[in-house]
Amino acid sequence: MRILHTSDWHLGQYFMGKTRQAEHQALITWLAEQVEKHQIDAVLLAGDVFDSGTPPSYARSLYYDLIMAMKSVGTTLVVLGGNHDSVATLMESKRLLRAFHTHVIPGVLDEPADQVLVLSDRHGQPGAVLCAIPYIRPRDVLQSQAGQSAEDKLRSLQQAIQQHYQQLFLQAQQRCDQLGGGLPIIATGHLTTVGASASESVREIYVGALEAFPTQAFPAADYIALGHIHRPQWVGGLTHVRYSGSPIALSFDEATQDKLMWLVELDSTGLQQVSPLAVPCFQPLMSITGSLDTLPALLQSAALQGTADHPVWLEVVVRVDDYLSDLTTRVQAMADGLAVDILRVRRERGQAKSVLLPNACEMLDELTPLDVFERRLAQESLDDALHAQLRLRYRQVISQLQGADA
Repeated sequence: MRILHTSDWHLGQYFMGKTRQAEHQALITWLAEQVEKHQIDAVLLAGDVFDSGTPPSYARSLYYDLIMAMKSVGTTLVVLGGNHDSVATLMESKRLLRAFHTHVIPGVLDEPADQVLVLSDRHGQPGAVLCAIPYIRPRDVLQSQAGQSAEDKLRSLQQAIQQHYQQLFLQAQQRCDQLGGGLPIIATGHLTTVGASASESVREIYVGALEAFPTQAFPAADYIALGHIHRPQWVGGLTHVRYSGSPIALSFDEATQDKLMWLVELDSTGLQQVSPLAVPCFQPLMSITGSLDTLPALLQSAALQGTADHPVWLEVVVRVDDYLSDLTTRVQAMADGLAVDILRVRRERGQAKSVLLPNACEMLDELTPLDVFERRLAQESLDDALHAQLRLRYRQVISQLQGADA
């Protein structure tokens, strides 16, 4: 049984004024070629199919292009909802897409057995049993209780998520037995685990302890295909628990990453091999850092990676001591005539002031929402305990708003 593990496609992302439509279209074409070349039996897309809960029409078209491409090369596609995805949006065509060999699990389902899928190989024979687990929203598995502290709520949520995994794993074992045994069990997930290394484009989806779900809390599946973290990796020293990462760079700090998908081979004895399948770069993306004196040479070097038709999308980080109101204009002038498209110019973060003032020299796009909140807290005289409490409460509110949007 050959499984291809991918995640975090973020169809419909609008990146600093640029659409990713052409990249995603090229990615779908490339994926179909790889599935046919390697005779993949099933493709797992472990969450964040779309970049938002209300994807534009072209993103929906790309989604259906992906489904039709996978059907044309004879493979099963399993789509799991992520924290960026709307359950309602993915649910719309769920039943229809079964006719195209596509299983869609938008969120936690009312009947747990519906999340246990038997994956067949290319000969139509059962090849693996899948615990198809999407992003788990707190309301899916937990009822709030009066009088609970924030720590109690976090602990209860972690236990509820662990119980959901164990419940599905037991049902998967029973399904294996019904089929005569000898089938490997795969699980999926869309969450952050202990030791996972994230990037700036990853939105925090849990608060407190659940930003680091312990790997030992997963059931004893033969392979666990995770999404949400955009950097490909395995975690907790367990080579069978892996993030595939995003197939295209979704932020400038991902520009230097080697993007890949995992080719997973299993048989009746369990996991046999996991191999990286390198994803080509469909749009050059780069971040350069230098002083005003060194930037001209750096820009010329960066331009070598692009062409007139496909210029490099560039972030320029400038080392400068003084605030210059025309900094962007200066940098754009240096790049005139080069095969680069400068999407962002900012000063080096370490030079930014630590508080917000009316004449602050930081640009808003240099800061995350949490940075802004921290700057505001820095203006208050607070003890450490109250500061920590306010920070935790902020993150809880953000998490609730994200859950409501999805």
